[in-house]
Amino acid sequence: MDYRERITIDPDLRGGKPCIRGMRITVYDILGYLASGMSHEEILSDFPYLEEEDILASLAFAADIERRFVAEPSF
Repeated sequence: MDYRERITIDPDLRGGKPCIRGMRITVYDILGYLASGMSHEEILSDFPYLEEEDILASLAFAADIERRFVAEPSF
């Protein structure tokens, strides 16, 4: 999945946080719901304007960010 088709970053929307398709729901929101134990079905039921691909794009975005993360050595 190419998350760039669904994840948008606009400095005028939610402080520039990565959002789903230009809406006000952020990747962080989606990841938080998943981390709290919500299923994909529950998220889609609570937010009917979202699509399964939005959830998958959020996960792909988070995986890509984590893949790029490099910790600074502490001395």
